Amino acid sequence: MNKILVPTDFSEQADNALLVAAQLAKKYNAEIYLLHLLELPINEVDAIGTHSDIPEAVFFMKLANKRFEEVLNKEYLKDIIVHDTIEFHKAFDGIMDTCSKYNIDLIVMGSHGVSGLKEMFIGSNTEKVVRSSEIPVLVIKNKHNDFDITNFVFASSFKPSNKKAYDQAVNLAKSFNAKLHLVLINTANRFITTEKANTRIKEFLSYSDYDNITTSIYNDESIELGILNYAQSVNADIIGIGTHGRQGIAHFFNGSISEDLVNHAKRPVVTFKIK
Repeated sequence: MNKILVPTDFSEQADNALLVAAQLAKKYNAEIYLLHLLELPINEVDAIGTHSDIPEAVFFMKLANKRFEEVLNKEYLKDIIVHDTIEFHKAFDGIMDTCSKYNIDLIVMGSHGVSGLKEMFIGSNTEKVVRSSEIPVLVIKNKHNDFDITNFVFASSFKPSNKKAYDQAVNLAKSFNAKLHLVLINTANRFITTEKANTRIKEFLSYSDYDNITTSIYNDESIELGILNYAQSVNADIIGIGTHGRQGIAHFFNGSISEDLVNHAKRPVVTFKIK
């Protein structure tokens, strides 16, 4: 991990995300890209031609630069390379473009909680980041002065398509020397027998060389509740899950477990794109 992106609106929640990102940056000897996005009406930009000619743009640019100065003076950022950048872009597109431009390895974002993910960082576009990002997204709810991972829950269906997400989870677990608690959630409408579940998990792990793991089959009313309750039972420090990045009508009917989990979990959640 070399480059960490932290989108910020300079809120307390964004600061919580930056604090965690700083600890990860020191652990991995990585650089932080601190991004603030300004959304301006397209008709104003088209009419005048450039952002610098719009009075509102000049005002918010100056305000953002002042806030950046305050943030960059925080003690926990000492000795870390931090690139501060302001982009005139819609939130989701701006984050994705920045990831592509700088070859970002991890996005760290803050969230209030149940309704906070929709309100955090300039609107509901944040949900698109969790659902659609090609790179891992770590969502932080609270302040972590000492961000350490001892127990890492990774929920999966343990189908072959989940292997890349699992490999990314293993890499994170290895860096913290954490125990990886692998769990398959069994629900009434997605029932699988214990024998079949154990066989699937065994086949899935046959290529893995990480042995600091436990495996469990956990029954609950829904996948989301199962993950939350299982994480509580093992006192997890973080929850990991793969996301299919469903779009359009498929997302409307199926919902997004990753989005629901990020919204309702009190613990940090990291999402990995399933290929």
